[in-house]
Amino acid sequence: MRYTRLGRDGPMISSIGLGTLALSGAYGPVDPGDAFDLIGRALDAGVSFVDTADQYDDGQVERLIGRAVASRREEIVIATRGSGTAQACEASLKRLGVDAIDLYYLRPQQDAPIEEGMSQLADLVKAGKIRHVGLSNGSLRQLREAHAVHPVAALAVEYSLWGLRAEPDLLAEVRQLGISVVAARPVGRGFLTGRIRSADQLTPGDWRHRDPRFQPASLRRELGPLREVEDVAARLDLGAGRLAIGWLLSQGEHVVPVPSTRDQVHLEMNLAASEVTLAPDIRDKLGLIFPPGAAGQSDSLLL
Repeated sequence: MRYTRLGRDGPMISSIGLGTLALSGAYGPVDPGDAFDLIGRALDAGVSFVDTADQYDDGQVERLIGRAVASRREEIVIATRGSGTAQACEASLKRLGVDAIDLYYLRPQQDAPIEEGMSQLADLVKAGKIRHVGLSNGSLRQLREAHAVHPVAALAVEYSLWGLRAEPDLLAEVRQLGISVVAARPVGRGFLTGRIRSADQLTPGDWRHRDPRFQPASLRRELGPLREVEDVAARLDLGAGRLAIGWLLSQGEHVVPVPSTRDQVHLEMNLAASEVTLAPDIRDKLGLIFPPGAAGQSDSLLL
Protein backbone atom coordinates (compact mmCIF):
# COMPACT_ATOMS: atom_id res chain seq x y z
CA MET A 1 0.00 0.00 0.00
CA ARG A 2 1.23 3.48 -0.86
CA TYR A 3 0.53 6.47 1.38
CA THR A 4 -0.18 10.15 0.82
CA ARG A 5 -0.92 13.22 2.89
CA LEU A 6 -4.46 14.40 3.58
CA GLY A 7 -4.56 18.02 2.45
CA ARG A 8 -1.60 20.32 3.00
CA ASP A 9 -0.93 19.54 6.64
CA GLY A 10 -3.09 16.57 7.55
CA PRO A 11 -2.04 13.04 8.53
CA MET A 12 -0.56 10.47 6.18
CA ILE A 13 -3.24 8.11 4.87
CA SER A 14 -3.35 5.08 2.59
CA SER A 15 -3.56 6.02 -1.10
CA ILE A 16 -6.71 3.87 -1.31
CA GLY A 17 -9.31 4.20 1.41
CA LEU A 18 -12.28 2.08 2.40
CA GLY A 19 -15.68 3.39 1.40
CA THR A 20 -18.52 1.96 3.47
CA LEU A 21 -21.79 2.52 1.63
CA ALA A 22 -21.91 -1.15 0.64
CA LEU A 23 -21.82 -2.08 4.34
CA SER A 24 -25.17 -0.34 4.77
CA GLY A 25 -26.95 -2.88 2.55
CA ALA A 26 -27.29 -0.42 -0.33
CA TYR A 27 -26.13 -3.05 -2.84
CA GLY A 28 -27.61 -6.09 -1.14
CA PRO A 29 -27.88 -7.69 2.31
CA VAL A 30 -24.79 -7.64 4.53
CA ASP A 31 -24.15 -9.84 7.53
CA PRO A 32 -22.93 -7.58 10.39
CA GLY A 33 -20.25 -10.07 11.34
CA ASP A 34 -18.95 -10.21 7.78
CA ALA A 35 -18.95 -6.41 7.61
CA PHE A 36 -16.98 -6.23 10.86
CA ASP A 37 -14.44 -8.73 9.54
CA LEU A 38 -14.10 -6.87 6.24
CA ILE A 39 -13.11 -3.65 8.01
CA GLY A 40 -10.52 -5.58 10.01
CA ARG A 41 -9.15 -7.18 6.86
CA ALA A 42 -8.82 -3.78 5.22
CA LEU A 43 -6.85 -2.46 8.18
CA ASP A 44 -4.62 -5.54 8.13
CA ALA A 45 -3.90 -4.85 4.44
CA GLY A 46 -2.66 -1.35 5.22
CA VAL A 47 -5.78 0.75 4.76
CA SER A 48 -5.61 3.66 7.18
CA PHE A 49 -8.46 5.83 5.81
CA VAL A 50 -12.10 4.84 6.38
CA ASP A 51 -14.81 6.98 4.78
CA THR A 52 -18.45 6.92 5.86
CA ALA A 53 -21.55 9.08 6.47
CA ASP A 54 -24.08 9.55 9.23
CA GLN A 55 -26.90 8.62 6.85
CA TYR A 56 -25.60 5.15 6.00
CA ASP A 57 -28.16 2.77 7.47
CA ASP A 58 -29.32 5.52 9.85
CA GLY A 59 -25.97 5.66 11.60
CA GLN A 60 -25.49 1.92 11.98
CA VAL A 61 -22.40 1.93 9.75
CA GLU A 62 -20.76 4.55 11.98
CA ARG A 63 -21.45 2.28 14.98
CA LEU A 64 -19.97 -0.68 13.12
CA ILE A 65 -16.81 1.26 12.29
CA GLY A 66 -16.51 2.43 15.87
CA ARG A 67 -16.53 -1.16 17.12
CA ALA A 68 -14.22 -2.42 14.38
CA VAL A 69 -11.47 0.16 14.96
CA ALA A 70 -11.81 0.59 18.73
CA SER A 71 -8.61 -1.30 19.53
CA ARG A 72 -6.70 0.27 16.62
CA ARG A 73 -7.82 3.88 16.82
CA GLU A 74 -4.34 5.39 16.44
CA GLU A 75 -3.85 3.55 13.13
CA ILE A 76 -6.96 4.95 11.48
CA VAL A 77 -8.09 8.25 10.01
CA ILE A 78 -11.90 8.29 10.15
CA ALA A 79 -13.92 10.52 7.83
CA THR A 80 -17.66 11.03 8.07
CA ARG A 81 -20.11 13.59 6.79
CA GLY A 82 -23.22 15.33 7.98
CA SER A 83 -25.20 18.55 7.93
CA GLY A 84 -22.48 20.52 9.72
CA THR A 85 -24.46 21.28 12.86
CA ALA A 86 -22.95 20.69 16.27
CA GLN A 87 -25.75 18.23 17.02
CA ALA A 88 -24.97 16.14 13.92
CA CYS A 89 -21.28 16.06 14.78
CA GLU A 90 -21.94 15.11 18.40
CA ALA A 91 -24.20 12.27 17.25
CA SER A 92 -21.47 10.94 14.92
CA LEU A 93 -18.88 11.17 17.71
CA LYS A 94 -21.12 9.09 19.96
CA ARG A 95 -21.84 6.45 17.31
CA LEU A 96 -18.17 6.17 16.34
CA GLY A 97 -17.11 6.06 19.98
CA VAL A 98 -14.31 8.58 19.49
CA ASP A 99 -13.30 11.84 21.14
CA ALA A 100 -12.56 13.57 17.83
CA ILE A 101 -13.40 12.94 14.17
CA ASP A 102 -10.30 13.11 11.98
CA LEU A 103 -12.10 14.49 8.92
CA TYR A 104 -15.66 15.80 9.01
CA TYR A 105 -17.20 16.74 5.66
CA LEU A 106 -19.84 19.40 5.46
CA ARG A 107 -22.71 18.25 3.29
CA PRO A 108 -24.10 21.51 1.82
CA GLN A 109 -27.73 22.20 2.69
CA GLN A 110 -30.02 23.91 0.20
CA ASP A 111 -31.66 26.07 2.85
CA ALA A 112 -28.49 27.30 4.59
CA PRO A 113 -25.50 29.35 3.42
CA ILE A 114 -22.38 27.23 3.29
CA GLU A 115 -20.53 29.82 5.35
CA GLU A 116 -22.91 29.11 8.23
CA GLY A 117 -22.12 25.40 8.27
CA MET A 118 -18.39 26.02 7.94
CA SER A 119 -18.44 28.46 10.83
CA GLN A 120 -20.01 25.80 13.03
CA LEU A 121 -17.36 23.28 11.98
CA ALA A 122 -14.61 25.81 12.63
CA ASP A 123 -15.94 26.16 16.16
CA LEU A 124 -15.90 22.36 16.53
CA VAL A 125 -12.27 22.31 15.40
CA LYS A 126 -11.44 24.84 18.11
CA ALA A 127 -13.31 22.68 20.62
CA GLY A 128 -11.25 19.63 19.63
CA LYS A 129 -14.23 17.68 18.28
CA ILE A 130 -12.97 17.72 14.67
CA ARG A 131 -9.37 17.66 13.44
CA HIS A 132 -9.86 18.55 9.76
CA VAL A 133 -12.78 19.87 7.72
CA GLY A 134 -13.88 18.59 4.33
CA LEU A 135 -16.61 19.35 1.82
CA SER A 136 -18.90 16.71 0.34
CA ASN A 137 -20.21 17.23 -3.21
CA GLY A 138 -19.47 20.94 -3.29
CA SER A 139 -19.33 23.05 -6.42
CA LEU A 140 -16.42 25.33 -7.29
CA ARG A 141 -18.28 28.31 -5.82
CA GLN A 142 -19.13 26.43 -2.64
CA LEU A 143 -15.55 25.24 -2.26
CA ARG A 144 -14.24 28.79 -2.48
CA GLU A 145 -16.84 30.08 -0.04
CA ALA A 146 -16.13 27.26 2.41
CA HIS A 147 -12.35 27.59 2.18
CA ALA A 148 -12.61 31.33 2.91
CA VAL A 149 -14.18 30.51 6.30
CA HIS A 150 -11.92 27.60 7.28
CA PRO A 151 -9.26 25.62 5.38
CA VAL A 152 -10.78 22.66 3.53
CA ALA A 153 -8.57 19.57 3.75
CA ALA A 154 -10.50 17.31 1.36
CA LEU A 155 -13.27 17.41 -1.20
CA ALA A 156 -15.37 14.26 -1.53
CA VAL A 157 -16.92 13.97 -4.97
CA GLU A 158 -17.91 11.29 -7.42
CA TYR A 159 -14.89 10.80 -9.63
CA SER A 160 -14.30 7.91 -12.00
CA LEU A 161 -13.87 7.01 -15.65
CA TRP A 162 -17.64 6.70 -15.96
CA GLY A 163 -20.52 9.15 -16.00
CA LEU A 164 -20.46 12.28 -13.90
CA ARG A 165 -17.07 13.56 -12.88
CA ALA A 166 -15.80 16.45 -10.83
CA GLU A 167 -15.72 19.68 -12.86
CA PRO A 168 -12.29 20.27 -14.46
CA ASP A 169 -12.14 23.77 -12.93
CA LEU A 170 -12.94 22.29 -9.53
CA LEU A 171 -10.16 19.71 -9.85
CA ALA A 172 -7.72 22.43 -10.87
CA GLU A 173 -8.73 24.53 -7.87
CA VAL A 174 -8.23 21.78 -5.31
CA ARG A 175 -4.81 20.98 -6.73
CA GLN A 176 -3.80 24.63 -6.47
CA LEU A 177 -5.10 24.90 -2.90
CA GLY A 178 -3.45 21.65 -1.77
CA ILE A 179 -6.80 19.96 -1.07
CA SER A 180 -7.17 16.18 -1.33
CA VAL A 181 -9.83 14.71 -3.61
CA VAL A 182 -11.65 11.76 -2.05
CA ALA A 183 -12.89 9.94 -5.14
CA ALA A 184 -16.23 8.33 -4.34
CA ARG A 185 -17.65 5.53 -6.52
CA PRO A 186 -14.31 5.01 -8.26
CA VAL A 187 -15.56 1.88 -10.03
CA GLY A 188 -18.95 3.36 -10.91
CA ARG A 189 -20.99 1.41 -8.35
CA GLY A 190 -19.53 -1.78 -9.80
CA PHE A 191 -20.16 -1.01 -13.46
CA LEU A 192 -16.48 -0.44 -14.27
CA THR A 193 -15.60 -3.89 -12.95
CA GLY A 194 -17.63 -5.41 -15.80
CA ARG A 195 -19.69 -7.49 -13.39
CA ILE A 196 -22.95 -5.50 -13.81
CA ARG A 197 -24.06 -5.60 -17.43
CA SER A 198 -27.83 -5.72 -16.91
CA ALA A 199 -30.26 -4.25 -14.39
CA ASP A 200 -31.65 -7.78 -14.01
CA GLN A 201 -28.52 -8.65 -12.02
CA LEU A 202 -29.52 -6.24 -9.22
CA THR A 203 -31.50 -7.45 -6.22
CA PRO A 204 -34.89 -5.79 -5.58
CA GLY A 205 -33.65 -3.47 -2.81
CA ASP A 206 -30.44 -2.40 -4.54
CA TRP A 207 -29.98 1.40 -4.57
CA ARG A 208 -28.72 1.23 -8.14
CA HIS A 209 -32.31 0.76 -9.31
CA ARG A 210 -32.74 4.46 -8.48
CA ASP A 211 -29.66 5.48 -10.45
CA PRO A 212 -30.54 6.48 -14.06
CA ARG A 213 -27.22 5.06 -15.25
CA PHE A 214 -28.40 1.56 -14.34
CA GLN A 215 -31.62 1.73 -16.30
CA PRO A 216 -31.65 -0.83 -19.16
CA ALA A 217 -31.30 1.63 -22.05
CA SER A 218 -28.46 3.51 -20.35
CA LEU A 219 -26.56 0.35 -19.48
CA ARG A 220 -26.83 -0.93 -23.05
CA ARG A 221 -25.48 2.38 -24.35
CA GLU A 222 -22.50 2.29 -21.98
CA LEU A 223 -21.42 -1.29 -22.70
CA GLY A 224 -19.47 -0.28 -25.81
CA PRO A 225 -17.15 2.13 -23.97
CA LEU A 226 -16.86 -0.39 -21.13
CA ARG A 227 -15.52 -2.97 -23.58
CA GLU A 228 -12.85 -0.46 -24.63
CA VAL A 229 -11.79 -0.14 -20.99
CA GLU A 230 -11.75 -3.93 -20.68
CA ASP A 231 -9.58 -4.21 -23.80
CA VAL A 232 -7.02 -1.81 -22.32
CA ALA A 233 -7.12 -3.72 -19.03
CA ALA A 234 -6.59 -7.04 -20.81
CA ARG A 235 -3.54 -5.70 -22.64
CA LEU A 236 -2.10 -4.64 -19.30
CA ASP A 237 -3.04 -7.95 -17.68
CA LEU A 238 -5.36 -6.20 -15.23
CA GLY A 239 -9.00 -6.43 -14.24
CA ALA A 240 -11.12 -3.50 -15.41
CA GLY A 241 -11.96 -2.41 -11.86
CA ARG A 242 -8.32 -2.42 -10.84
CA LEU A 243 -7.50 -0.36 -13.92
CA ALA A 244 -10.24 2.16 -13.09
CA ILE A 245 -8.80 2.71 -9.61
CA GLY A 246 -5.27 2.84 -11.03
CA TRP A 247 -6.42 5.55 -13.44
CA LEU A 248 -7.56 7.67 -10.51
CA LEU A 249 -4.27 7.16 -8.71
CA SER A 250 -2.47 8.33 -11.86
CA GLN A 251 -4.20 11.72 -11.58
CA GLY A 252 -1.94 12.71 -8.69
CA GLU A 253 -1.08 11.86 -5.10
CA HIS A 254 -3.86 14.15 -3.89
CA VAL A 255 -6.54 11.83 -5.36
CA VAL A 256 -7.63 9.11 -2.92
CA PRO A 257 -10.14 6.55 -4.26
CA VAL A 258 -12.47 5.06 -1.64
CA PRO A 259 -14.04 1.98 -3.27
CA SER A 260 -16.86 0.41 -1.27
CA THR A 261 -17.45 -3.32 -1.12
CA ARG A 262 -19.03 -5.96 1.09
CA ASP A 263 -16.92 -8.79 -0.33
CA GLN A 264 -13.41 -9.65 0.89
CA VAL A 265 -12.32 -10.93 -2.53
CA HIS A 266 -13.34 -7.66 -4.15
CA LEU A 267 -11.60 -5.79 -1.33
CA GLU A 268 -8.33 -7.52 -2.20
CA MET A 269 -8.80 -6.69 -5.88
CA ASN A 270 -9.46 -3.02 -5.09
CA LEU A 271 -6.43 -2.69 -2.85
CA ALA A 272 -4.17 -4.34 -5.43
CA ALA A 273 -4.71 -1.26 -7.60
CA SER A 274 -2.20 0.59 -5.42
CA GLU A 275 0.49 -1.26 -7.41
CA VAL A 276 -0.79 -0.06 -10.81
CA THR A 277 1.33 2.48 -12.69
CA LEU A 278 -0.01 3.86 -15.97
CA ALA A 279 1.97 5.50 -18.73
CA PRO A 280 0.69 9.04 -19.50
CA ASP A 281 -0.59 8.08 -22.95
CA ILE A 282 -2.67 5.21 -21.55
CA ARG A 283 -3.96 7.42 -18.73
CA ASP A 284 -5.03 10.08 -21.23
CA LYS A 285 -6.61 7.55 -23.60
CA LEU A 286 -8.70 6.08 -20.80
CA GLY A 287 -9.94 9.51 -19.83
CA LEU A 288 -11.49 9.97 -23.27
CA ILE A 289 -13.39 6.69 -23.54
CA PHE A 290 -16.53 7.78 -21.67
CA PRO A 291 -17.77 11.21 -22.78
CA PRO A 292 -18.16 13.55 -19.76
CA GLY A 293 -21.77 13.89 -18.71
CA ALA A 294 -22.90 11.02 -20.93
CA ALA A 295 -24.90 9.55 -18.05
CA GLY A 296 -26.69 11.28 -15.19
CA GLN A 297 -27.86 10.44 -11.72
CA SER A 298 -30.60 11.61 -9.38
CA ASP A 299 -29.91 14.04 -6.55
CA SER A 300 -31.05 11.44 -4.03
CA LEU A 301 -27.96 9.41 -4.85
CA LEU A 302 -25.42 12.10 -4.11
CA LEU A 303 -22.89 11.67 -1.30
